[in-house]
Amino acid sequence: MGKYPIVLAIAGSDCSGGAGIQADIKTISALGGYAASVVTAVTVQNTLGVQDVFYLPVSLVERQILAVVTDLRPDVIKIGMIGSAEIAGAVAALLQQYGYREKIVFDPVMISTSGRSLMDDDFIDEICGMLFPQCLLVTPNLHEVSRLLGEEVSGLEAMKSAAVRLSEQYGCGFLIKGGHLSGKEMYDVLTYRDNVSSYLSERIESMNLHGTGCTLSSAIAVNVAKGYALPEAVRLAKMYVTNAIIAGKDLQIGQGHGPLWHFVERSMP
Repeated sequence: MGKYPIVLAIAGSDCSGGAGIQADIKTISALGGYAASVVTAVTVQNTLGVQDVFYLPVSLVERQILAVVTDLRPDVIKIGMIGSAEIAGAVAALLQQYGYREKIVFDPVMISTSGRSLMDDDFIDEICGMLFPQCLLVTPNLHEVSRLLGEEVSGLEAMKSAAVRLSEQYGCGFLIKGGHLSGKEMYDVLTYRDNVSSYLSERIESMNLHGTGCTLSSAIAVNVAKGYALPEAVRLAKMYVTNAIIAGKDLQIGQGHGPLWHFVERSMP
């Protein structure tokens, strides 16, 4: 019997469809995977911003995970917005119990693109200790890396050093995203199994970047589920995100910062 690569996305819901679990499902589907989902939080948001967040009860998150992993048996897990220390602990325990160590891609969603903290400091420390050591890859932005290390990180060499230090501390791979770097060139830095790789890309001017981090981490997850080694999975995911940004940069979806165009290979309106 045929089988699609199955990716379970554990994240918050974005009712406007640009980020969160909706972006995860679109990305996984666009890249030829089968997307399952566990919702951790329901957000009230659109292209103009987030108005409210409701975190689901821990027991409901646990039951969703159990329903999927005991039946569909996903190849890879993608984690996004967790929401609370209690949910993080439950997720960590269940994924460890069902053998998902080093099969997890985690976009930690700690600090927003604008630099706004989305978690209190105590929770950040707890989530790092509980989830990072189980991951194949963690994908923080520069604001999040600076918080994790307690110092500002900017520039390619500083990113390489930071990636190595974090990987040694938590025993997993790190992809440090350089979208906040100034200038026309941007770098992402990957450290994995004592190897350090950098990925250069040209900055694309666009108002429609909502959900970029969710999209990248989900694309990496589905590529890993297809059997690609992590450095190649990251390269292919970055190529997909770049094309999705280009395809969506002139679209008007909403009145603010719109999403990427996830189905980039399909006809445009």
